[in-house]
Amino acid sequence: MSLESFFQLKENNTSVRQELLAGLTTFMAMSYLIFVVPSMLADAGIPKDAAIASTIFVTIAITLLMGLWAKFPVGVAPGLGITAYFAYFVCGPMGFTWQAGLAAVFISGVIFFILTVTHIRELIINAVPLDLKLATAAGIGAFIAFIGMKNCGLIVVDANTGVALGNVAKPEVLLAIAGFFITAALTIRNVPGAMVLGIIITTILSLVLGVQKLPEGDLFSFSVPDLSTTFLALDFGSALSHGLFTIIFTLTMVDLFDNMGTLIGLSRKAGFMEPNGHIRNLDRAFITDSIGTMFSGIVGATTATSYLESAAGVAAGGRTGLTAVTTAVLFAAAFLLIPLVGIVPGYATAPALIMVGVYMMQEVVIFCFDRLEIAIPAFLMIVGMPLTFNIATGFGFGFISYTLVQVLMGRWRNVTPVMYIISAAFAVNFILR
Repeated sequence: MSLESFFQLKENNTSVRQELLAGLTTFMAMSYLIFVVPSMLADAGIPKDAAIASTIFVTIAITLLMGLWAKFPVGVAPGLGITAYFAYFVCGPMGFTWQAGLAAVFISGVIFFILTVTHIRELIINAVPLDLKLATAAGIGAFIAFIGMKNCGLIVVDANTGVALGNVAKPEVLLAIAGFFITAALTIRNVPGAMVLGIIITTILSLVLGVQKLPEGDLFSFSVPDLSTTFLALDFGSALSHGLFTIIFTLTMVDLFDNMGTLIGLSRKAGFMEPNGHIRNLDRAFITDSIGTMFSGIVGATTATSYLESAAGVAAGGRTGLTAVTTAVLFAAAFLLIPLVGIVPGYATAPALIMVGVYMMQEVVIFCFDRLEIAIPAFLMIVGMPLTFNIATGFGFGFISYTLVQVLMGRWRNVTPVMYIISAAFAVNFILR
């Protein structure tokens, strides 16, 4: 069977070249996780070599499954936000060992899997009004753009105002700004591969100007880190203690709604969403993510989630699982070429993320923003995601406000029982934080 027929390239208005380019773009946008995630896992107490191995193994295996089985153009890897929660809260102030934390990750994956195969997850998805589903794309776009601006130093933390404009005189920031306008110009001119070209040009400029340096020593590494210290190291006894129940709930909610938000937003952009809101192969994508989370717990990583950065690949034309397969293969190569991957700095991928945010924010023109009963929850969802740096929290803002607005308008019958349950669950979770 050819790639053309297996991935149905013609039916999805794409080609092998376009999918390969999209996969490369997704890989370039996601590649920073190779360094960031293991570093946070190491802070949780996991041996660094094992953290590197588990992170890359999960990314390769589950992204391949996403491409070959679910046939979504999406990369899957241990999530940054949930990894930070794992390292700096569960294994920090909460005082749990990383072994107990991994068990909690595994249990949350099992719960997510059950919610999916029993179609409870489908009930949850169907309970969400179509306009709110569409608003997720705009919210994710704002979140992605914020990540890009933060990664390049254009936006920084400020003690007085929360966030502020960074030092635009810094070479890294200037390069990111230049990279953004280069990417924007190429995109406006419909140059093929504008995203990846912007990343490459920005990286080359950083090397020429001496801002970024080639790694010392060998540019190639053929050693595979040892995974034995984390494989099947889960401590279920501690994970089932009273203190971790709230943590397991949080992990499950984040797994469900982060993936829901990301996959719905990307599906909309990729053209997978039908006029009635149905998304083909969404069940397989969710099952893939739940398997990824269980696999992460087994090998020594945190909750696997569909990466927002996949939007860069979608924007570059990715429409089928071949995009994900390409991304997985490149991550496999990165196993051997980690020093070279490190050449691409975060400020070089930031312009692509900001440009993707521009793309996805265009979704606001589709849903009924002129109706306040929709505009209020949609707005709170959109701003909630970047301002709290959490997709699931943005969902909570949107769901709770939608339910309250409908009740206050006397339209409580229009709200499904599932929507009431979801809103209540988010409210309880917010209170217990």
